[in-house]
Amino acid sequence: MRLALCQFNPLVGDLRGNGALLLAKCQRAAASGADLVVAPELALWGYPARDLLLRPSLRRLQGDVLDQLASALPAGLGLLLGIAEPISDGNQPDLSNAAALVDAGRWQVVARKQLLPSYDVFDERRYFRSGSGPCLLEIERQGRRWSLGLTLCEDLWVEERIAGPRLAGADPIAALQPLKPDLLLNLSASPFSQGKAALRQQLAGAAARRLGCPVVYVNQVGGNDELVFDGASFVVDASGSICQQLPCSQTALAYWDWDGGLSPAGILEPLPPAAVLPGPEEQLFRALVLGVGDYARKCGFQRALLGLSGGIDSALVAVIACAALGPGAVQALLMPSPYSSSGSRSDAEALAARLGLSQQTVAITALMGAFDAALTPALGAPPAGLTAENLQSRIRGTLLMALANQGGQLLLATGNKSELAVGYCTLYGDMNGGLAVIGDLYKTTVFQLCAWLDSDGARACRRDLGLPEAGDLIGAAIRLKPPSAELHPGQRDSDSLPDYAQLDPLLQAYIEQHRSPEDLGPELEGMDPALAQRVDGLLRRAEFKRRQAAPVLKVGPRAFGSGWRMPIAAGP
Repeated sequence: MRLALCQFNPLVGDLRGNGALLLAKCQRAAASGADLVVAPELALWGYPARDLLLRPSLRRLQGDVLDQLASALPAGLGLLLGIAEPISDGNQPDLSNAAALVDAGRWQVVARKQLLPSYDVFDERRYFRSGSGPCLLEIERQGRRWSLGLTLCEDLWVEERIAGPRLAGADPIAALQPLKPDLLLNLSASPFSQGKAALRQQLAGAAARRLGCPVVYVNQVGGNDELVFDGASFVVDASGSICQQLPCSQTALAYWDWDGGLSPAGILEPLPPAAVLPGPEEQLFRALVLGVGDYARKCGFQRALLGLSGGIDSALVAVIACAALGPGAVQALLMPSPYSSSGSRSDAEALAARLGLSQQTVAITALMGAFDAALTPALGAPPAGLTAENLQSRIRGTLLMALANQGGQLLLATGNKSELAVGYCTLYGDMNGGLAVIGDLYKTTVFQLCAWLDSDGARACRRDLGLPEAGDLIGAAIRLKPPSAELHPGQRDSDSLPDYAQLDPLLQAYIEQHRSPEDLGPELEGMDPALAQRVDGLLRRAEFKRRQAAPVLKVGPRAFGSGWRMPIAAGP
């Protein structure tokens, strides 16, 4: 039997469009002799569809699209895909997260997801009921009967020794063991976070060894709002070893010839660009590029705008934007103040020239003076201190919004996670934008990713994404300068914040591990208690700012956004 692995990029809620994409891929697969196409979880809806799942009109449309697929699918080809199955017993929730087989002119539900995640960014218990297992599909192909075990995404995440505490409930893999399937298929919509691709492979390998059969894992790809799905689908043999790896952050249609043995008999056709996962920096960079490109495209933007300061954060966002949209679709605005160094301006201009993006300069000195003059009577003195510093940021934010409005551009915010965590950012100023590109990257990660971009190890990736291959992209002048917003003469981030090498580990403990200053863990033994208390206070007091921030592309275990549910008003 020839399997086609369909790693495709749906538009959330566009059931007709997604159905048409799947049909086109099925026609290609049939032309290559495929017997069964395997598509991701909730493939017709796109994941996560959120409250679109509650619309009766879209539920009816799903049935229509499935009927159309059943009538249009090439003869002899089956399509296995994720759907939202309505339940009509009058109780809530009234859907199952299910898998359907489209085959021989009809479609039927063949599996239901058993483990429903409702942690971090997931909220499946709002919409779905748990299915009961085991889920086994028997199909006839090539003159023999095939026994296929079926799981959906979280159903594979049952190995605590690999992934930590699992969801309470059934063990879908254990339920399949006595049925001895020939093959296990997992239909997934698993968002990217750093290190997660390797974790999926370990979980699939453990399932393969428990069942004594290979595992085919097919994942959604694409950016949907703040989530980025990296694809990275794969096949493991019965020993848990990787047989083949589909590309990260790209669509792909690949084929396996399967003879029923413990290992696939064929290879992918055509071969993907790489037979193994790329390194962690490349996975992260590609995910950010995909997230920006899809957010713009799916929201109807063709061009992007950002403020370019000569600092490392805006430089990284500029590189990501150029890789995502092309330098011709990216515009940079330089907004020097009386305190901006000549080096910052020249660094920003040199970066724009290296990337080939357009740039304009609007100095804000006169605007600062006008604000001072207008506010002095009301304040009794010219704005000073934090008020004056915030005014600079808000002037710049207003200019950027005006330019973005006039040009119909997507404004990209350039702040990092460390700043957003402690409130080292200005509402209606540098926080302005439609998307916070690196809002889930700690400052230390920004430095690491920029160092990789300027290394020889990034050359092939840069070439593949249309960036200049030779020489530095970010440049040593930007990478090595002390971080500063240049809000007054000689100002540096370290005037207001701890060194990032101390700050970021504390933030990781508080944000990702739910720790408190009294319970930091052994990795932070010896940390100054006063510093730990101060950073915790900054994190909690900045919650009101984060509620008003642009959507943050999630690339880590816990990002500020739909998976961060902290109160604004709370006790100590």
